[in-house]
Amino acid sequence: GYFCSTILSMKDLTNIKIAVDFDGTIVEHDYPAIGREIMFAFASLKQLQEQGALLILWTYRTGSLLDAAIDYCRKNGIEFYAVNANYPEEKPEDGMPRKINADIYIDDRNAGGFPGWGEIMDIIDPWSEKEAAAMKSIRGKRFGFFSKK
Repeated sequence: GYFCSTILSMKDLTNIKIAVDFDGTIVEHDYPAIGREIMFAFASLKQLQEQGALLILWTYRTGSLLDAAIDYCRKNGIEFYAVNANYPEEKPEDGMPRKINADIYIDDRNAGGFPGWGEIMDIIDPWSEKEAAAMKSIRGKRFGFFSKK
């Protein structure tokens, strides 16, 4: 699920591994076809990458269906660190379970369902928007002996 194994204020996500499901998480369910993008999916994934996160595509898809999902994400500006693997060089063998070792899992099949990308981003970095708004408010005020009231 999207449950965060660690709760951090994550302005810097360098080397934080985030496993992301495809169907129902990045796109609406339409398997085996590719559904429409879920609102803010690619914008959120890009932001996570810009903050240093290593994104792992973690999906049921295999073969040509997996290739189509990877191509769809690539066309929308997302290159994954790894796909159905813990690191790029890992080559899972047939029958080997695809348990991914990640710090955070984002999946629509978690308890409670998929909350949406806005909620996901608040869970991963709960303070960034609030902090930015507070700083803007503070900068707009003058403090000190000579300030206007």
